[in-house]
Order: sequence, then C-alpha cells, then structure tokens
Amino acid sequence: MRGMIPDASVDLVYLDPPFNSNATYNVLFKPPEELGDAAQIRAFEDTWHWTIQTEREYEEIRNNPYGNSDLAKLTGALLQFLGQNDMMAYLVHMANRLLEIRRVMKDTASIYLHCDPTASHYLKLVMDAVFGVNNFRNEITWKRRHGFSSAVHESNRFGTCTDIIFFYSKSLKAKFTPQYNKDSKEYKEYVAKCFTLVDENGRRYQATSLTNPAYRPNLIYEYKGFKPPANGWMITKEKMEQWDKEGRIHFPKNKNGRLRRKSFVDELMGMPIQNLWDDIVQIGAHDAERLGYPTQKPQALLERIISASSNEGDVVLDPFCGCGTTVHAAEKLGRSWIGIDITHLAINLIRTRLTAAFPGIEIETHGLPASYAGALELARADKHEFELWVLSEIGAMPYKGGRKGPDTGIDGYLFFGYPEGKKVRDGKALIEVKGGSTGVKDVGYLDAVVVREGADLGALVSALKPTSKMREHAAGKGTVTLGTRDYPRLQVIWLKDLMEGRARVEYPEAGRIEYTKKAPRHRREYQEEMGSES
Repeated sequence: MRGMIPDASVDLVYLDPPFNSNATYNVLFKPPEELGDAAQIRAFEDTWHWTIQTEREYEEIRNNPYGNSDLAKLTGALLQFLGQNDMMAYLVHMANRLLEIRRVMKDTASIYLHCDPTASHYLKLVMDAVFGVNNFRNEITWKRRHGFSSAVHESNRFGTCTDIIFFYSKSLKAKFTPQYNKDSKEYKEYVAKCFTLVDENGRRYQATSLTNPAYRPNLIYEYKGFKPPANGWMITKEKMEQWDKEGRIHFPKNKNGRLRRKSFVDELMGMPIQNLWDDIVQIGAHDAERLGYPTQKPQALLERIISASSNEGDVVLDPFCGCGTTVHAAEKLGRSWIGIDITHLAINLIRTRLTAAFPGIEIETHGLPASYAGALELARADKHEFELWVLSEIGAMPYKGGRKGPDTGIDGYLFFGYPEGKKVRDGKALIEVKGGSTGVKDVGYLDAVVVREGADLGALVSALKPTSKMREHAAGKGTVTLGTRDYPRLQVIWLKDLMEGRARVEYPEAGRIEYTKKAPRHRREYQEEMGSES
C-alpha cells in the first residue's frame, strides 16, 4: 500500500487476513525457547513467528508517523501479557497494516475485518485502537455452516460453525445502505401468515390500523359513511382521499367496521439484515462457484458488504485478496477495486477468474516480472514464488497446489486430451522450473521423472540460457505421437525465449484441460441496468 495507494482514496475495505484456526491454540502463546521438539508441533502455513522483522514492525508501531498513541500503548500492554510468541507476532503484523489501511480510507469509508475465534478478541482491541471505539459499528456473526458433522460428538467442546466480521467506519460520515432478505424462512412465514388478503388487481396485502395512537381532534372526521376512531385517524382527510384513489384503503363490508390501510407485500423490501448472518452458507464441495481455493468465501457474502457500505463507482480494497472473491463482487456491482496478494498463485487465479467471468476486462498488475531482468531478480529473491510465476505464465497446475516442500522433480503439470482413433486419451506434461544453474544432469533427471510418472512429455524451463549439450540430450530422447502430430518428448526452454514469444511448451493445446475451475460468465449488474454489453 505504501507508495502505491494515495491517502484517503478508498471507499471500502474488506480483509480476510490469514490465520489458521486449526493451529494448536496453546502453541501460539508459547515463546520460541519453550516450543521444544519441532517434530511434535504441527506446522501450518499461516503460523506466525516472532522474528527480527517483527521487532522492527513493533518499533514502527511505537513510533508511527500517524501519532496513534492508543495503538502504541495497546501493543505494549499486549506484549507484556502475551510475550514474544506467534500470536503477538500476528497482532503486530496486523496492527501495522491496519494503520496503513486507515491512511488510505476516505472519511466516508468503512472496513470489514473477517476473522475466526482464534484471534478475534485481540483483533477487536487493535481495531478499537486504530479506528476508535466510537467508530465500531457491528460485530457480525456469520453462520457459515450448520454443523451436522459427527466429529463434534467426539470432542470436549462445542462445535464451531461461525466466523466473526468486525465492521468499523473511519468516521460518522461513513456511507451505509440497509440490506434486506426476501428468501429467509422467517420472512416467508411472516408473509404467508399476515398477507392473506388479495385486492381486485391480484395484489396480496395486509389490512393495518389507521387509528392514531393519541387523541387528535383535527383528525376526527367521517369518511364515506365510516365513523372515525375515538382518537381520530392517523392521516388527514386529504391523505385519506389520495390513498383511496390509489386503492390503498381497505373498506370493510359492514359500515360499523373500521377503515384500514392496505400494506402490499410487493412493496416490502424484505427481512432487514441484522448482525447474525445465517442465510449465506459456505461454499460446498460441488458448488458451481467453488474454484478450489481453501479459504474461498461465498460471493453473496461480499456482495452484501459491498452493497451496504459503498456506491457504484466507489473504490473497494482487499489487501489479502486470495482467490479474488472481493474484486469479483466489486466488478460485478460496478465498483472500482484494488486487490493485493503476495503469491503469484493467487494473482494468476484472480486473473483467470476475472477474465472468465468478464471477457474483455482490463486488469492492471504491479509487482509481476515485466522483463527478463525482473524474472531473474525474482528467481534470486524467492525460488518458490519464481516457480509459481513461471507456472502461471505457462498455465500449468502447481505441484501439490503450490505448497512448499520437496517437489520430487515436478514443479507443475499440464493436462490435455488428444484423439486416438475414435477415443480421446488423457495426456500429461511435467514441468520443471530452474531458477539457477542447470546442466545435462537435469535433463536426465527430468527424463527419469517422466518415465516414473508415466507422463507423455516433460519440459524444463530454465532461467539461465540452456547449453547446447542440454538441448542435444533432450532431442536425443525422440518424439511422441499425440493425436495427429509428433511432439518432442523432452523440451528445454529458456525463460527469456518464453517471455519474448520465441518459445513455448509444445503439447496438444487444443485439448488442454484447465486445472482451475473457471468462474461462471455473467454480465455486470450495473451494465444490466444500463443495458450495455459486457
């Protein structure tokens, strides 16, 4: 955010910062010297550690340029209470970023922070210190699942089926549009029970009182032979005549009855949304919306937040955007958006998702290698992220979902189908990415892995220029017939050639099988209203 996003330029922030709720809770509070044998402690990708970098971030909070003494006092007290452990490292990380988020928010902006019970109690204190106690709006409880799992019966505690979303504004000027739900069970039962009358136009309605709760002598009048109530009517005679013309007055058959107002069901907005959200369930394993990202949130959840706290054309920021649900919902609802993520796997997934849902969309990216020199810099800085970036450029599926660990000679896969007679066969190409020096032995190793895995093809993408002997060794492994043409069984590709369009992985691209599930294509809601094409 620093140096990229100007002050007071964002209208709404949603963030779902990484914190693994499955981590052993007690371990999060132990200082490093008390952790013991690392083999006895479960390792989680989202576990935070107190490091020299954490020390620097802690000092930055204590001396922050925004003059927030409340946050400095709070983090000091928390450090005394928690000590230098993983939980405190996480809170320092979040506190620093929340300060920057507040900087980029307009005075009319709001922020929604999504978390689970692992750290929610501490995060609320941090939010209070950053945004001010007076700017707290809601603690929203999202009931993400109904908890029918039998696992709870074998536990020593109640099951957890909710997440917490903290809703704060930057000031009292923040925008807010109430949200409603017409699909809830309670609303449907209310409509069926109360709206039992039907007028001559087929509109369902409820006859509600027109009696004034207090005595109003100026509102005591007879209307079309119907006597007024003792306290008088709720409306003037002129208003009564207007409503009568509009068909909004219920006339009883008996003149001794009481005139009542017609409240039409089709004019109701629905059940007002409160701070318990139990009408949006988490994404199921077979839902069309599911893209395979482990922490993916339902799009309906983000659409509600964006609709409530921003207007069309506003800027929505998600600083931990993961698989891009926030930016997808923002684009659909006609908002501008900024998404931030540090992994190339997530960035590639977001690009794939948005281009599938909104064909022709223009996405501006920052931080990705734009040149061969930039690619080499990434290879030196972070081998794992370099591999993921190369795989994303090829469109390959990362080995083991991109998680760190031994790759056993495989960094990624390309899957495809090819015709063989009247059938279509499934094919597979293995991808190995090398950010450093390579040689003939690497080609030989790739050959052995292709044989071991029963793959059709293997490709080695090298950051450094491959030697002629490497290419000769690969060419010596011959070709393989896939469908109507032959392909080199082993391919050695220089990254510079790949980036500049002089080389590519050769395989039956026409039969390519996408490894990421594409988001359904749809028109943007604001374009529906304008009648324009997507």
